[in-house]
Amino acid sequence: MATVTIRNLPDEVHRALRVRAAMHGRSTEAEIRAILQATVRSPERLRLGTALSTLSQQAGLTNEDFDALTAARDQSPAEPMGFE
Repeated sequence: MATVTIRNLPDEVHRALRVRAAMHGRSTEAEIRAILQATVRSPERLRLGTALSTLSQQAGLTNEDFDALTAARDQSPAEPMGFE
């Protein structure tokens, strides 16, 4: 696991973190981890796969449509690029 050092944290912020940690019954370090995790792994974040699935459902696409697109796709190998 990675270690992060935070420099120049104002005293009032550190005090507020200690109070918040005590209210949640955990250490200050555990509280900071919980805050960071909740922030970067927010349930509102865009998940690309879910967004694409929702979009295709809204457009009325089915598995048969996907199969048709796959079958129509040119599957021949790409020609290498020349640099002459």
